[in-house]
Amino acid sequence: MTYCEPARTTTTRRIRIRRIRVAGLLVVIAAIAAALGYQLLASSSSTAASPIDVLRSEHPGALGGALPSTVWPADGQAAFVQTGQPQVQAGPNQHAAAIASIAKVMTAYLVLRDHPLRLGQDGPTITLTDADVADTDRRHRQQESVVSIAAGEQLTERQALQALLLPSANNIAAVLARWDAGSADRFVARMNATARSLGMTHTRYTDPSGYDDATVSTAADQVRIVDRAMRLPAFASIVATPSATLPVAGTVHNTNTLLGHKGFVGVKTGSDDAAGGCFAFQAIRWIDGKRTTITGVVLGQPGHDQIAAGLAAADAMVDRITGHRAVPDLQQRTLLPGTAPRSHRPRRHARQRSGVNAIPHTGRNHEENTPAAGRPCHARVIVAGCSDAPAGTGSSNSTAATHEKQ
Repeated sequence: MTYCEPARTTTTRRIRIRRIRVAGLLVVIAAIAAALGYQLLASSSSTAASPIDVLRSEHPGALGGALPSTVWPADGQAAFVQTGQPQVQAGPNQHAAAIASIAKVMTAYLVLRDHPLRLGQDGPTITLTDADVADTDRRHRQQESVVSIAAGEQLTERQALQALLLPSANNIAAVLARWDAGSADRFVARMNATARSLGMTHTRYTDPSGYDDATVSTAADQVRIVDRAMRLPAFASIVATPSATLPVAGTVHNTNTLLGHKGFVGVKTGSDDAAGGCFAFQAIRWIDGKRTTITGVVLGQPGHDQIAAGLAAADAMVDRITGHRAVPDLQQRTLLPGTAPRSHRPRRHARQRSGVNAIPHTGRNHEENTPAAGRPCHARVIVAGCSDAPAGTGSSNSTAATHEKQ
C-alpha cells in the first residue's frame, strides 16, 4: 500500500496535464475558427457592398444637399461616383429598367476576368463556326446590331472584345458567352452571380448583349460594374479606341462619339425603344487643381436619336457636376499612343460623319452605328455601321445610316 499512493498521484497528475493540454488545444482551435469566420464574413460583406455605397435621392435635390437637383437629367435616371468619394451619388427615379447594350460591360468584364489581357496582348484565338454565321443571319433579320463574320474566321480575344464594345455587336456577345462558359445560359448565370457579389440588388441579366428587354438594372447598380471594368487596363484601352479593324468586317467604329472630347475616355452606349438612350461613361477632369475621375451612367433618355440623347445627357451632367470649373484632362492614360485628343475639333454625330442623312426607324429597339465611308454593305450579314439593304439586293453604297436593334 505504501507504494500505490505515489503511483495514483502520478497517474492523476498526468491525466490533469493531458486535460489541460486538450482544453488549451480546443481553445486555440476555436479561436482560429472564429478568426477565419470573421474574415470570411468581412470579405463577403465587403464584396457584396462593393468598395462604394449608394447615396440615394428619392426626389430631385435630396442627397442631403450634396448636389443641386439640376445635376440630374430631366428624364430617365442617372448615377455617378467620383474620385475621393466613397459613395455612388444616385439621382431620382432609380428603378429596374431595360439597359440595352450597357449589359455588354458585364459581358466584357467577365471575359477579361476569366481570360486576362495585358496591354498590347491579343489573347487566344476564337474560331467562328457555321452556327455562328447562322446566328448572325438570324440577328440581322431581326435588325440587331451585328458585325459581318464568316465560318472559319479567327478572332483574337481582343478583336472579339473590340467588336463587342465599339460597334456593339450582339452576335459577338453570344460568341464570347459560349467561348467563356460553354453556353449562353451558363454565362448569364455567372453574370447574375457577379451582379449579386457586387451588391447590384436591382439587376437581372437574361442575355449577354442586352437585346432582351428583360435584362434590367438601375443606373446606380450599373455604376458599380462600370467602375470595376474600368480598373482593367485592357478594358479601358479598348473602350478608348475610336475604331478597330476586324478580319471580315473591316473597320468598325466606336458608337461613343464623346470619346476624347472634354475628358471623356469611355465607356459604352446603348439604345432601344424599351431602354431609351443609355450611356455608361467615364470622364477625367482637373477640378481645383486635382485630377478627378467621374464614372457614371444615364438610362432612359428620350428622343428620336436615342444614342445622341444618352451622350448629350452625360455630357451635360458632367458639366453640371463640375460646375463648369473643370479643365478636361487631355492627356489621360487611356488614349492610344499617337491619338490626339479631339476636344477642340468640330463635333458631329455619328450619322453625319460620312455625310449621309438619317432615315426614320420604327422598330422595337436599335443600336445606331457609324457608317464607314465608301465601304459597301452586304445584305446577307450587315457590317456594323453600314446601311441596311433589303435581302436580295446585293452590295451597294447606301446614302442613309441604319438604325439597328440590339
